[in-house]
Amino acid sequence: MRLLRILLVQGLLCPLFLSAQRQMEYLDRGLVAVNQGNGRVFLSWRLLATDPEGIAFNLYRVINGKAARLNTRPLAGATNYADLGVANNAPVSWFVKPVLKGAEQATQATFTLPANAPARQYLPVPIQPPPPGEIGGQKFTYTANDVSVGDLDGDGRYEIVLKWEPSNSRNPPQPGVTGHDLIDAYKLDGTRLWRIDLGKNIRAGAAYTQFLVYDFDGDGKAEMICKTADGSIDGAGKPIGDATKDWRSLDDPQSPFYGKIVTGPEYLTVFNGMTGAAMATAGYLPDRYPLDGWGGIGGNGGNDVTGGRPDRFTACVAYLDGVHPSAVFVRGWYGRTALTAYDFKANKLTARWLFDSKDGKNPYSGMANHNLSVADVDDDGKDEICVGAMTVDDDGRGLYTTGLRHGDALHLTAMDPDHPAMKQVFGIHENEEKTIALKTPGVAMFNAKTGAVLWSLGESEDVGRGVAADIDPTHPGFENWGGPGGLRDLHGKTITPKVPSSANFLVWWDGDLTRELLDKNRIDKWDWKTETTVNLLTAEGSVSNNGTKATPCLSADLFGDWREEVIWRTPDNTELRIYTTTIPTDFRCYTLMHDPQYRLGVAWQNTSYNQPPHTGFYFGYGMVQPPKPRIVIVRAGKK
Repeated sequence: MRLLRILLVQGLLCPLFLSAQRQMEYLDRGLVAVNQGNGRVFLSWRLLATDPEGIAFNLYRVINGKAARLNTRPLAGATNYADLGVANNAPVSWFVKPVLKGAEQATQATFTLPANAPARQYLPVPIQPPPPGEIGGQKFTYTANDVSVGDLDGDGRYEIVLKWEPSNSRNPPQPGVTGHDLIDAYKLDGTRLWRIDLGKNIRAGAAYTQFLVYDFDGDGKAEMICKTADGSIDGAGKPIGDATKDWRSLDDPQSPFYGKIVTGPEYLTVFNGMTGAAMATAGYLPDRYPLDGWGGIGGNGGNDVTGGRPDRFTACVAYLDGVHPSAVFVRGWYGRTALTAYDFKANKLTARWLFDSKDGKNPYSGMANHNLSVADVDDDGKDEICVGAMTVDDDGRGLYTTGLRHGDALHLTAMDPDHPAMKQVFGIHENEEKTIALKTPGVAMFNAKTGAVLWSLGESEDVGRGVAADIDPTHPGFENWGGPGGLRDLHGKTITPKVPSSANFLVWWDGDLTRELLDKNRIDKWDWKTETTVNLLTAEGSVSNNGTKATPCLSADLFGDWREEVIWRTPDNTELRIYTTTIPTDFRCYTLMHDPQYRLGVAWQNTSYNQPPHTGFYFGYGMVQPPKPRIVIVRAGKK
């Protein structure tokens, strides 16, 4: 009956989407080979959402120029394979060929392990740390921080875009000068494509620089968009605006304004993905004024006049017309919140719309998170932006606000296998100081389409962390934890007072359909039988980012089958390590990067308080094969 209901719902929804197909990047097969030692190599490759039904694959190993097919019959199941008895004394290559109706197609991916390749579960990517600096009489160093990915050169493989964070970075309320935020682009072999210096007029810190990597103009190659200022230097060495201007407040080291930028122009710039050259720059909307106009009932209900509240940002990519991606930048969390959507076409960056809650009398004020999510919540084929306890429609008008107020974690996806067309939002919420009297819940779930609160717990409690994922197959749908009630089921009822060892990130890592826990440099699994957490991977020699938030540089389905990869950095910041699973799975699913909601989740993952991506369909125990997304592949140089 569950399958019948799902098929009926999908059939009813199909007519809504027939008029539009979203532009999506071209991807090759993403073949990856991991040497496990003792002659065993684990191989994994992509199934594409655009593949025809019945596609299978032949897998070949190449040694000394001679290719040998590994499978006796085309591989029609899951897209992973264990190659045994592989000699390690010479380079070995593999390639995969699709098979359609018994006929082999052209090779679409290769992967080579060099001679004497070490047995390890990651791909190393060398990076180039910036030299230490000194500012205001204090020395600082750089740490590799958040990562995003995009196909910068149009070859079907992802490149890495990395933000470097100086050790003297600041949160917006804190005074003090900071080093410059730097952004690099690397190929997977460690070749650096460019470095962008955001300059002295962009303050460094988690709240300030949110960077978006996506193919915004539909030419088959990704661009990068972020906030800039006078003196930002693009990847070609050219300044943006007036490089002679220094807008920092530097007169009085004892001033609460010291080191902050509360005057001067603000820009938004599109950078070429291949060269880092600035392609278009526009004024950032809205501006920061009035400085005291951004307070409200979010967080502790406070305000400031020193530039703290207006200097908090998030950002995302959304298909606002159902076809083309737009960049959306958000200013303000705790009180006034403003979203501006931008389109990049024909080398021009133009504002599409501006949503502004304006003041405390507006019901949308005080409802924004340190994070956001993007999804088509009303089933019209176009995306909405959920910024916590508020959602803005594709046309820039408010869709609804729940009144639940600001929070630090957010999960939006289809969580109920019995109602797969319905998406839910699970979140935690802050209750501090004067806002305790408002008696809003510390944890809640609501209908993503209507904003109707489905359940809530912890009146006036301040909850700092919370997660929703399917981690227990004995209870239908997503479990959730964080705040009162221990581990809860989909309806907020306690399963057990015990909780998993972390409430941070998530990752699909092993072979089943439940999700694993990602925290620090560990991947763990909740054992629902013993109500304990079991370690699956500890990435020795790798470390997490962002202090106690302990997030990875990135988690995403970067290559191989549908399971996710995790990028961590080494402590000396000379290498990124892309960890990929070597656990076999029997489940066949197209790459998650072809699911529009998941792909957009990877694009916004670096935003402020990082959160893991979720799919646009129910992914968990009891799921059926996911629906094919309505996408059209855009390939560089082809129309």
